[in-house]
Amino acid sequence: MTDAQSKAATLIEALPYLQRFRGETFLIKIGGSVMEDPALVSDFMRDILFLEAVGINPVLVHGGGKAISAAMAESGLEPEWVEGFRVTCEKSIELVEKTLTHTLSPHLVKLLNGHGGRATAIPGTNVFQARRMTPGGKDIGYVGEVESCVTEEILYATSSSIVPVISPLGREIDTGAPLNINADLAAAALAKALQPAKLIYLSDVPGLLRDPKDATTLIKSLNPSEADDFIKDGTISGGMIPKVTSALDALQAGTRKVHFIDGRLPHVLLLEIFTSEGIGTEIVL
Repeated sequence: MTDAQSKAATLIEALPYLQRFRGETFLIKIGGSVMEDPALVSDFMRDILFLEAVGINPVLVHGGGKAISAAMAESGLEPEWVEGFRVTCEKSIELVEKTLTHTLSPHLVKLLNGHGGRATAIPGTNVFQARRMTPGGKDIGYVGEVESCVTEEILYATSSSIVPVISPLGREIDTGAPLNINADLAAAALAKALQPAKLIYLSDVPGLLRDPKDATTLIKSLNPSEADDFIKDGTISGGMIPKVTSALDALQAGTRKVHFIDGRLPHVLLLEIFTSEGIGTEIVL
């Protein structure tokens, strides 16, 4: 088979997926060390635009933990964590909002527009209505969990062929103060509101692994019952537990499929969606 024939075969393989998902919404969360590699981020933004070009409505929620840590270090603030959540004081939340909403979101929008797309940054404070968290009864400051989502700006963007880029910050219901929200949980909460065809987590791990130290133990597909069993037996542990449980909530609320994929691989998003084999982990009802 020639190179040209191979390329044509790839397009034909993708055809049924293109037909199936045209007009659907994909909610994609990007985070982890992927956000630190300019080349990977740029390529990923191009893949996002490919989705939009073939009639899919991508909605992007981004993290930025390492950038926040760097900004705090420059300001002389020591990071502190409680049960996986960053303790966020009054000074810290200013840095968090500046980093996420005023630096990272515009940067991603600039990349998308630079690749010939149309994108807009939507502050998470316009989307996520939140209340403060107190994990284990501990006060961790300006950290929130989502109570509800306001989706009008997002739906206007997607209906206008514009890619919305959303930061993981919420607006405290009682006071209007900005709250730092875990990006995985923010994405899952938004999925419950939008009920997308797919909720896709892009991070720096291959997917869900039976052995976290062995990439060959990738769990390709599982259902919610199996996911619960893996949580109970410790296969899914640590920071993966809230990510998976929130994804299961999104499935129960109407999201049709959840994917966990390794953003360090070039074009992993397209490989997961438009090939029969896939490349990460999927959870389906």
